[in-house]
Parts: sequence; structure tokens; C-alpha cells
Amino acid sequence: MADPVLLAQMVVLLAVIGAVAGVIAGLLGVGGGIVLVPAFFYAFTALGYDGPNLMQVCLATSLATIIVTSVKSVRAHNRRGAVDWGILRGWGPWIALGAVVGVIAASGLRSVFLQAIFGILGLSVGLYLAFGRQDWRLGAAMPKGAGRTITGGVMGFLSVLMGIGGGSFGVPLMTLFAVPIHRAVATAAGFGVIIAVPSVAGFLLMSPESPPPYTLGAVNLPAFGLVIAMTLITTPWGVKLAHAMDPKPLKRVFAAFIMVMAANMLRKALGF
Repeated sequence: MADPVLLAQMVVLLAVIGAVAGVIAGLLGVGGGIVLVPAFFYAFTALGYDGPNLMQVCLATSLATIIVTSVKSVRAHNRRGAVDWGILRGWGPWIALGAVVGVIAASGLRSVFLQAIFGILGLSVGLYLAFGRQDWRLGAAMPKGAGRTITGGVMGFLSVLMGIGGGSFGVPLMTLFAVPIHRAVATAAGFGVIIAVPSVAGFLLMSPESPPPYTLGAVNLPAFGLVIAMTLITTPWGVKLAHAMDPKPLKRVFAAFIMVMAANMLRKALGF
């Protein structure tokens, strides 16, 4: 039986994490796993739940929340006609395949290796958020054939190893190939569903060692429920803030925040 005091502390921490993640998502259009995974990791570690498979629990729980938020986002964007279903149909199978391979890889890695992977990739995402420009281009249209197969598979694979949806990799990829930013954001929400559904199904079959209480497979149910509830409340607050202020400097601050968290995760993985 879990300590009631620790459970109460866990509930409070998870509610705060969900509230902050919702505000950031509404304010900057980013969030999801890039915020939730390190937040879950530090919260569970602080409460003493630092088993050898803790990162798998953080990844799986983050991806479970992405199923709900991405479906809601796709429906909202589709009502505005912003989702490019041609891209989703063409890229979806390869992204899903990469996600499945990612689950298999993640299930066989120790938490410390997943921390290192998150740290390295998180630093890359933070640098792009800080210095990337919307006018950068690699081509005039999204790749097809082998290029699509490889790129889609790698995107799904790396997204699962970071516990993130489609935005952090999908939006930069599509804008680099001349997809308008509003269409890229809408379509990347669909990538999130494609990544999260098969990966969560796989993580539910895991049996992690010493997980936090009320963990089903590798998905922590209190974290999932509280984050979903809080993001539904606070995301509209972030949207209102976004319309009331210039988000560009805030985006740079958020990029710095992501890089600090990623660097700290990498530091812990390397034992410093």
C-alpha cells in the first residue's frame, strides 16, 4: 500500500505539471512530451520512485496524454480545413512503424540510456526553437519514396524515445519542405495520434520494475488523468495570453528552459 502522504504529494505535483504544460501548449503551440517527460521524471524521483525503468513510465504516460490532446487538436484544426490528410495518409504508416520499433527499443534500454537520448534530442529541439527560421527550406515539397519511408520511420522512432508527439519534429520538417506553418501545426497533431496510439499499446504490455503507484503497464494512471484534466482547464488560458502578448521572446525563453532541462537530464545520465 502506497504511503498516503506520498500519494497526496504526487497528486499535487502532477496537477501543477499538468497546469503548466497546458499554459505552455496554449501560449506557444509546443509542449506535450518535451515538457511532461522531464517534469514526470523529476517529480517521481523527488518522491522516491526512481526505479530502473522510470523513464519508460515517463515516456509511456506522456504519450498516453498525447492521444487525448492530439485527437482534440486534429478535430479542431480539421473544422478549419487546416489538416493535410494527403500527408497524413502518405506518412502515417512509416511513422507508426517507427513508433513500434521505438517501443521495442525503449523496452530494452535502462532508464539512464533513455535519459541521455532525451538530453541530446531535447538540446537539438531547444536549439531549433531558439534559432530556427520559418523561411529555411530543404525542398519545395515533402519527400516521397525512400525519403519518406526513412524520414517517417526515424521521426516515429525518435518521438517514442523522447515521449513526444508530432509537433517537435513534424512542424520543423514540414516547414522545411514549404508546408505553410498553420497547415504544418494542424497536420503534426495527426502525427501525434499516429505515434502515440501504437506506442502506448506497446507500453501497456510492459512490466517495469518498482514503478510509481497505480501504474498500468508503463502508464501511470494518476499522472495521465491529472494532466489531461489540468491541460483542458489551463490551455485556454495560454491561448488568451498568446493573443495578449508577443510570443517570440517567450518562445526563446521556453527554448532556453527546454535546453536547461535537457542538459540536466544528460548530466544526470552521464553521472555528473
